[in-house]
Amino acid sequence: MYDSDKHIGMRRLAMLIDGDNAQPSLIEKMLSEASKYGTVTVRRIYGDWTTSNMDGWKDTLQTHAIQPIQQFRYTIGKNATDSAMIIDAMDLLYSGTVDAFCLVSSDSDYTRLAMRIREKGFFVMGIGQKKTPRAFVNACDMFVYTENLLPPKPIKKRSARGKKEPAGTESKEPAAMDAAPLLKQAFSYAVQEDGWAFLGALGHHLRQLDPGFDARSYGHSQLSSLIRAHPKLFELKEVKGEDGNIALYVKLK
Repeated sequence: MYDSDKHIGMRRLAMLIDGDNAQPSLIEKMLSEASKYGTVTVRRIYGDWTTSNMDGWKDTLQTHAIQPIQQFRYTIGKNATDSAMIIDAMDLLYSGTVDAFCLVSSDSDYTRLAMRIREKGFFVMGIGQKKTPRAFVNACDMFVYTENLLPPKPIKKRSARGKKEPAGTESKEPAAMDAAPLLKQAFSYAVQEDGWAFLGALGHHLRQLDPGFDARSYGHSQLSSLIRAHPKLFELKEVKGEDGNIALYVKLK
């Protein structure tokens, strides 16, 4: 990680889940993502537990030590969890018990909350679908799309005659987006006087430019793999430090 994240393991992170805007099947992966940026000490999920649409969460609560918070719907068709979640977040913000937040929702109503948390100097990440409004994504320090937490969908290769190939010849669906423009822009911020940029610094600036940046959106599990997929654009080298660890550096060709 970049040097600004050296003390990630010391962060106490509160994960607040909007139960009406999250998928219970992804809870393990969401907790795993949040754990990359701190220790998840507070785990709460908000919703009207008298309704059937919250049933999918009930089996996961005890398994993952998540505290359910009841919020009745006062108006039909209106998500009532946002106000309760925002109030709790503000209480936690000033309690001194956490210093980072993970807001799980695709709802733009949490945009101002994320901005307020950042204004206070706290780290805030978001987790939601790709349909999440850009304002909420940009209000977070980083944002993880739930689509990137799902297993890749294999697609059948077709032969020259248009027939499907035998089983076992599936390939992962290629990413539709081109990462090159964003990579080059981030490189221009991270490059050092010798023309090389530390990969961790490159990743940091990518998040600064786009909190929703994720190599998985481009079909790669790691940033280094994404860089290697652009051999005509970048050169990658490994440098062994005095402590024996390997550091990766990137150069624009």
